[in-house]
Amino acid sequence: MKASSPTHVKSTPSLSQDQSSWILQQQSALEMFEHITEASKGKQIVMFLDYDGTLSPIVEDPDRAFMSGSMRKTVRKLAKYFPTAIVSGRCRDKVYKFVKLAELYYAGSHGMDIKGPSKGSKHKNMWNLQDTPVLFQPASEFLPMIDEVYKVLLEKTKSTPGAKVEHNKFCLSVHFRCVDEKKWSELAQQVKSVLKEYPKLRLTQGRKVLEIRPTIKWDKGKALEFLLESLGFANCTDVFPVYIGDDRTDEDAFKVLRDKGQGFGILVSKIPKDTNASYYLQEPSEVMDFLQRLVQWKRESLREQFRVQRQLEGLKV
Repeated sequence: MKASSPTHVKSTPSLSQDQSSWILQQQSALEMFEHITEASKGKQIVMFLDYDGTLSPIVEDPDRAFMSGSMRKTVRKLAKYFPTAIVSGRCRDKVYKFVKLAELYYAGSHGMDIKGPSKGSKHKNMWNLQDTPVLFQPASEFLPMIDEVYKVLLEKTKSTPGAKVEHNKFCLSVHFRCVDEKKWSELAQQVKSVLKEYPKLRLTQGRKVLEIRPTIKWDKGKALEFLLESLGFANCTDVFPVYIGDDRTDEDAFKVLRDKGQGFGILVSKIPKDTNASYYLQEPSEVMDFLQRLVQWKRESLREQFRVQRQLEGLKV
């Protein structure tokens, strides 16, 4: 079992030849910022953000993956100017406790648990053109099975020091970041042996984590499409989705955008990866820089629009 995490690669003072080549092929979203904003002119930008490794650093204990106050402030400002959704493999309630921003959309469990701001709440959803609360849970029938497998995995993996089973409501995560590398294959076999009894569940791998999900045809790409439809942007040509994420599961969303020829996917990674994303950012601090620049660009654009409007009104007098 290979780790799909930058921490698996020993850091070196300079970039390897493969890294240098990949960075040349995958252009930085910060360096290409003007190109991205130029492509979005006349369109409504909609932001989709993964959580772990994107808004917060990857940490050994998943329960302590806190986002910084400055990142939270940045995302709050972002949501004032653009519809914004958090799309995570985590349980939706858990992601909300980390982010603590009621004005956002939240898609937990890899998009299988989606909810938007409630109608009439303090943070009324100004972006939802259908004017109805969004709530979508396509895997509800699997809840009893997920609960059952969670209990079995807790018992099965307790003999592996460092292994942590996380219940994400509609899916499960088996973290092996703190497991001795020599035990990784053994842990994977333990998980696979449990899933043999549950053919309606499938196993995938993320950044030092094994993911157990229902076999339904639903992923972060489907969640992105559902949210765009909920926002009233289904089949619209004047929408510009931007999805930022660091994990293999985010590739489904990147692929949707590439296939549609709409917006851009941005991969958060320091190491070379095959990806459907158009650009990259190296770490959460660069994500924050990008989001701050986007907010500043929108503010300046609105000021310019207001200035031109005042000039036109003056000419009419």
